[in-house]
Amino acid sequence: MVALGKVIKEQRQAKGISQEALALLIGIDRSYMGGIERGEHNVALINLQKISDSLELKLWELIKLTKL
Repeated sequence: MVALGKVIKEQRQAKGISQEALALLIGIDRSYMGGIERGEHNVALINLQKISDSLELKLWELIKLTKL
């Protein structure tokens, strides 16, 4: 989960999207988004899809970037 969170944070920052804006786009609380980026939460598949869509990535691309 830490590796996934790191990739999400890197991709978000590369796109110039704030943590709050990303959380708003996918319909979750900003503090929960922070927990995802720190690897503190298991993320539901539907939320992973929303995150990848918001970052303009395919879900498989997001997962591939984590090198899992």
